[in-house]
Amino acid sequence: MKERVLVANRGEIALRIMEACERLGLDYVAVYTPGDEQSLHVRLPRAKGKPCYRISSYRDANDILAVADEAKCTAIHPGYGFFSEDFRFARRVVKRNNPLIFIGPRWEVIRDLGHKLNVKKLAHDLNIPVIPGTINPVYNELEAEAKAEELFLWQEERGLEPPRILIKAAAGGGGMGIEEVDELDMVRPVFRRIRAYAKRLFGDDGVVIEVCIRDYHHLEVQLLGNQFGELVHFGTRNCTIQSIGRQKRIEIAPGFDPTYTSYPFDAEKVLKDIISHSLKLAAHVGYDSVGTWEWLVTRDGKAYLMEVNTRIQVENEISARISRIKGREPNLIEEQIRVAFGERLGYRQEDITFEGTSIEFRLIAEDTKKGFKPLSGVIKRFHFPDYEWLRVRTHVPQDEPYRIPTEFDPNLALGIVWGRDTFEAERRGFKFLEETVIEGQTAKGEPLRTNIDYLKEKLPEILKFL
Repeated sequence: MKERVLVANRGEIALRIMEACERLGLDYVAVYTPGDEQSLHVRLPRAKGKPCYRISSYRDANDILAVADEAKCTAIHPGYGFFSEDFRFARRVVKRNNPLIFIGPRWEVIRDLGHKLNVKKLAHDLNIPVIPGTINPVYNELEAEAKAEELFLWQEERGLEPPRILIKAAAGGGGMGIEEVDELDMVRPVFRRIRAYAKRLFGDDGVVIEVCIRDYHHLEVQLLGNQFGELVHFGTRNCTIQSIGRQKRIEIAPGFDPTYTSYPFDAEKVLKDIISHSLKLAAHVGYDSVGTWEWLVTRDGKAYLMEVNTRIQVENEISARISRIKGREPNLIEEQIRVAFGERLGYRQEDITFEGTSIEFRLIAEDTKKGFKPLSGVIKRFHFPDYEWLRVRTHVPQDEPYRIPTEFDPNLALGIVWGRDTFEAERRGFKFLEETVIEGQTAKGEPLRTNIDYLKEKLPEILKFL
């Protein structure tokens, strides 16, 4: 029987999974909720005669698995968000009476690496540097306050003024469930709020308390492993330009570039070290899919492992754009699907080379001058240029008005540019942003705002410590 993949997601990632399935010769099925009927992830598969099932929610496991059975699917791809890092869902998928292939890591790996404190414990045991803070989950307010006081003192002794800590959900990721605290009196109320949030969103009310690292760059290492123990990396990314809510807005690969800007440390050595540490931890747990190891690197070149994302990332394509496997650009979603179906890689690390610089821009309907307030409304005109060095990933149609659903983040498109070096990629990035047009109006009849001007303003800051 031909393999059939249920694409359990929406928007541009659903489209990219469908594209990967087509390139691999796999059949697929789409799902959508009522607010997504205009989305291209519904229109395009319908036009190709593919089944599209309406569901109540992308977070309704019963509904999704019922569709999988009805459509006779053999595998589920969760994309990112929703069920992508839910080990309980992954376990249910593979252990039910009618088991399916979960396109992602083993559920045990998702469980072990999806918990920030467990990652810190594993990394600590392997002599991988981690951010100073709790190693075990905190559930008690008194314990939280005592640990916070200890970390405030630790910073004061080192001249880190004013001292700050982060109170974070132990589970989850993507910048969610994190608050910064600079006063001891604020620890208890923030702790209660984060604990309740974590319980509601992740089903785990454990809390992490750690030093708030300042003046840093947020780097990532892109890895791929399989069930045979084969493990490779596809370089690094820099995701430092983020909203005030720690949501990424511009990503660039590779993570540092000494030919573009100077660093007060050996940038190449830092990149080599974080790759080595990431591979060490991945090998230790037998990592068997696409995954991202996230790091903070300070101005003095100290690197700290922050967390692991056991899923495909929004920005996976910039890693692919700078990578070559035996001279060919890879598709990391295809690679993720191949290893999930039990295939060997067919290449080794020495077969992977790197070429140029790639930048990704997240185009979002938001008011960046009002705290990145998400906006909804109707897009009446959506136009972007066509260049061989540009790829635009979007679920927004260009041939008709599009109503932005209010129940999801108002992400509109990803613009992915490539250049022979960072200077060229930056110039091309400006060209893309200048020539992209998004026009519409809110429900109040006001012009719909996007973050394009913000992206132009921030582009010159890529890769730099300011």
